[in-house]
Amino acid sequence: MLITGCSGGGTDRAATSDSGERAPGAPAPGAPAPAPAPGARDGEQRPGADRANGGANGGADGAAGDEARETAPADHLSTFALDVDTASYGYARRTLADGRLPAADTVRPEEFVNSFRQDYPKPAGNGFSVTVDGARTGARDWSLVRVGLATRPADRHGERPPAALTFVVDISGSMGEPGRLDLVKESLGVLTDQLRDDDSIALVTFSDEAETRLPMTRVEGSRDRVHRVVDELETTSSTNVEAGVTTGYDTAVAGHRKGATNRVVLLSDALANTGETEAGAILDRIEDERRAYGITLFGVGVGSEYGDAFMEQLADKGDGHTTYVSTSEQARKVFVEQLPAHIELRARDAKAQVAFDPKRVETFRLIGYENREVADEDFRDDRVDGGEVGPGHQVTALYAVKTRPGAQDRGGRLATATVRWLDPASRAPQERSGSLDSGALGARLWDEGTKPGLRVAATAAYFADSLRGGELPGAPTRAQLAGHADGLARTTESKVVGELAASIRRANGLRD
Repeated sequence: MLITGCSGGGTDRAATSDSGERAPGAPAPGAPAPAPAPGARDGEQRPGADRANGGANGGADGAAGDEARETAPADHLSTFALDVDTASYGYARRTLADGRLPAADTVRPEEFVNSFRQDYPKPAGNGFSVTVDGARTGARDWSLVRVGLATRPADRHGERPPAALTFVVDISGSMGEPGRLDLVKESLGVLTDQLRDDDSIALVTFSDEAETRLPMTRVEGSRDRVHRVVDELETTSSTNVEAGVTTGYDTAVAGHRKGATNRVVLLSDALANTGETEAGAILDRIEDERRAYGITLFGVGVGSEYGDAFMEQLADKGDGHTTYVSTSEQARKVFVEQLPAHIELRARDAKAQVAFDPKRVETFRLIGYENREVADEDFRDDRVDGGEVGPGHQVTALYAVKTRPGAQDRGGRLATATVRWLDPASRAPQERSGSLDSGALGARLWDEGTKPGLRVAATAAYFADSLRGGELPGAPTRAQLAGHADGLARTTESKVVGELAASIRRANGLRD
């Protein structure tokens, strides 16, 4: 782990289906996907942009999903690497609570949406379930389509590979502020008690220089030693993230355990001010170790001032993900309740591709995921990096979709979503697909009969888009969005939905 600071609802069967089979006709593992049909745009367009016309029907199983990809032009395909980050939403909530609007470039809608649990079905094996559903918005012919992917949760007391975790802790001056080093020490103490005897732990600290406080050590018989090292942590001077990351990965490599989940976890405000302060050079080091040793990165952001973009780049390059904590309750949730998902992997290099039928879809827009785009023709090229997904993780992607007049009445397949991933142990590729019929878009988004999970996801996405100045088709006004959020908080009786509603009200107050 790297910890830093600086001075200064269920699926309707009519709407969805899935299949665990790898699509027939797929290239051999590692081979590139077929080139797009002549005239296609070669995946140039960003997933966040509106798409033009073209294409063919989708399918409900692996073979049909393959058919949709093979025949749909590139501009009716949407391809992205899976992302389970939630840091953007956590930091936005902290910023709003401090009486400020978050900067638009720190707002990533997918991280707002993925902060809320959905009722997706759990797959029987180690792959994914695929849910595709949606509802009509207030704008004519515009609907919101949800693609939901979920992995099977971990058994907290079941078998899992041992973990080899390297904590890299920033002890620079600003970490002395409340909610930084104190929260980090509390989190590490809790985590030490949660780890199993066959797990291993190492601890590196850094300010202007880095120091290995604890080499990779088996937890069994060493918990008291780990606690003593953590308790002795005190703040010093400036923030040399380069030194921390370099020494952290050196320590992780030296203590690398074959057959274990080897991970560096970064808890940081990620505001580098000494040594190499650009993410690019540091990322090169992470890339080398990731490929050679399979060491992944988990970033946990802290502090009222937070280097969001820097942390996100580090985690993405390190095949990991990020979250943000500002309270003891949030830290306990991350390190106790979600710990299995942070240690184990269900899928490597996971990507999703959605094929829209141009006979029924005029145009569409993926909400968010701009930093995770993948060229359409690289979907089945397993040399192209995807996302790493652990047990019990969920990924939700929302699309604003404009259907052609009468499409809902005519019925027929509107979209097919396929997820592709590599088995963490064998690296064998696998796929699963789900589809949506255009006739299943009859419900209105904000009706009480529409699934609460879909409405919560829509609320989070519209809120994020409004914070960064977007204007999604069919989006409610700020006042309407606040009303929807308040209603959902009451009907779901969910604390986290109540927090979302409160954040929307704060943002509205700051903008009025």
